Amino acid sequence: MNILIVAATALEIKPLVSLLESNDKSGGHLRKFSYKAHSVDILVTGIGIPFTIYNLTSTLHDKEYDLIINAGIAGSFSGQYQIGDVVQVITEQFADIGIEEKDGFTTIFKMNLHNKDQYPFENGILKNSLNLEKYYITDIPKANGITVNKVSGNKETIDFLRFTYKPGIETMEGAAFFYVCLMEQQKFLQIRSISNFVEERDISKWDIPKAVDALSQTCIALLEKIQ
Repeated sequence: MNILIVAATALEIKPLVSLLESNDKSGGHLRKFSYKAHSVDILVTGIGIPFTIYNLTSTLHDKEYDLIINAGIAGSFSGQYQIGDVVQVITEQFADIGIEEKDGFTTIFKMNLHNKDQYPFENGILKNSLNLEKYYITDIPKANGITVNKVSGNKETIDFLRFTYKPGIETMEGAAFFYVCLMEQQKFLQIRSISNFVEERDISKWDIPKAVDALSQTCIALLEKIQ
């Protein structure tokens, strides 16, 4: 199977890459590997929405893939997802694209600046309709994600996001990944490992190494299961 793994940074997938057989020493944005019967390309897009959209779209126009996996770390809004837990993200929303006024924030959908049901959106939400059981993915908890342009770190913003979107996790790329894959009619998965809780910013409470190791283990397990 031809598989593309997409990550925002090389750090997030460093342990995973060490377990793959390299077929490419270029060191560029897109590198070629293999794992057993799979051809595995690794795309490092850069952090955030614009870099993800451009680099992923460009890559998909150059090559066809059977499955695309977004692998990375995330912040958790819920005690349901603890640091080191791995989740599969089944819905995404762009959480801060809209208009800020004196009495608060309004999304482009509520302002009728974009049709909330225009494909690929469903009531402003991006959904992954892929039958995950086809890929033997039955043991990874599901989560709803939101995507932001800046990591949330103050109580007012966090309370707003939690009340408005009721998210499970927060990333800076997930909705961009969903949007491109849906528009390009690709089969895709988003796998995220929790590195921190979404709370008033205190990096001393984060555990990126634990999250990255858990992410790597899950991705290898997926490659073992996928046929």
